[in-house]
Amino acid sequence: MSQDPEQGTQSQSQTQSQPQTQSQPQSQGGSSSSSAPTSSSQTSSSGSGTLSSVDTIPVRDLASIPEEDPEPQPWGRLLPMKTGFRVQNCVEDEYTFGRGRKCSYTFSDPAMMGPWISTYSKQHFRVFRENNIVFIEDRSANGTFVDGVKIGIGKKIPLANNAEISLANPGHKLFVFIDLTADEQENLPSELKAKYLMSRKIGVGVCGEVKLAFERDTCKKVAIKTINKQNFPSIGTATRNAEREIEILKRIDHPCLIKTEAFFQTEESYYIVLELMEGGELLDRIKSRGQLDEAIAKLYFFQMLKGVQYLHQNDITHRDLKPENVLLSSGDDVCLIKITDFNQSKILEESSLMKTLCGTPNYLAPEVFLSATTEGYTSAVDCWSLGVLLFVCLGGYQPFHPDISELPVREQITQGHYRFIKSKWENVSASGKNLVKKLLVVDPKKRLTIEEALRHPWLQDEEMKKLASQVMYPEGGGDVEVRE
Repeated sequence: MSQDPEQGTQSQSQTQSQPQTQSQPQSQGGSSSSSAPTSSSQTSSSGSGTLSSVDTIPVRDLASIPEEDPEPQPWGRLLPMKTGFRVQNCVEDEYTFGRGRKCSYTFSDPAMMGPWISTYSKQHFRVFRENNIVFIEDRSANGTFVDGVKIGIGKKIPLANNAEISLANPGHKLFVFIDLTADEQENLPSELKAKYLMSRKIGVGVCGEVKLAFERDTCKKVAIKTINKQNFPSIGTATRNAEREIEILKRIDHPCLIKTEAFFQTEESYYIVLELMEGGELLDRIKSRGQLDEAIAKLYFFQMLKGVQYLHQNDITHRDLKPENVLLSSGDDVCLIKITDFNQSKILEESSLMKTLCGTPNYLAPEVFLSATTEGYTSAVDCWSLGVLLFVCLGGYQPFHPDISELPVREQITQGHYRFIKSKWENVSASGKNLVKKLLVVDPKKRLTIEEALRHPWLQDEEMKKLASQVMYPEGGGDVEVRE
């Protein structure tokens, strides 16, 4: 405390001469505690005429200023996986969820009143802590599921970080539980941690893994891809180019290309924030169906062509087109598709990318094997890969595979050796097969270009184009040529 030196000395000497004044009763007017002045004559005795109470009170006699209790910090968070549901921060030791009004979290908002509302119990489940371990208890008639496994009414199980909670049906996912005491964020860049909360792993590839994440301010779901720089030989080159190239990619805007929303890096890794596609990978859709219906395959393939056409118009060759890199917006057959991982061809140097691609050669064009180290190759490699993609969509199997022929996969590709298995292709139109054949041409100069493929008779389907326009431009205004 800052004081005038003379006033401070006077106050201290008075206090020292009367050490028991604090305990003495204040019944006499001339005798009082030193905790405050009692008359105007005392306050004017210093000579200043305006002595403040702060100046006359010894510091040791002041009661300490009470500190405000810190805001309790949540130990967990339930993040919604369906529109209309809200975030639940877990601060107390117990929360109940259900339709009943007495629940901590009541399913009563109009936005929650979908077709599933009748399947929720008045008290459907409980989340609670015991000895710093988080549990979930099923109290429902129709079941509570964690990561697809039913708990069982009256039973409880530990609730792990990133666990998905479903109600009434394992596919009806409502929440992801985030254990805020688990430090899975510790190695992330501080800027990324400030904006996003990382959750569970949703994919993995040769260049890195992909995790579900939530934007902290809005709870918007995104996908964050992590690429380890140590996987590539010339780390310095990749680092120098990465930020410049990611800015170019962030400006790319096409409905059939995954949108890059942000980019971060540390000395060890790149972190690419991408929009999330709820329908998963095209590969999983094909596996679940065996093969796609021709009309749906045509809808998806048209969108793939439009996305790759946009890349080529912006001087970007994808070079890694395969079903794992085509994502679906929903679980419905009629949906938007988006191509992902086209950014790797810009972020990573050529030698690194080629090393990565050669690990899974089934979709690579012949010239990648025959000419990559000599005259090189052009964007026609993407047209070949699209031909393989179309083959897989329509036939349900890979045209170039060790089980298809005695020839090694590399020779199958460089010789253009593949076959249509009758049982798989008997219901596919001749026009569809013809487009596959014209894309899977070994000589890149004779192979169809993107524009030629778009003009192929198989794709002159006005109903399909109208549907494609609707899913690509749901706000309206997209013509049947889908905004050339």
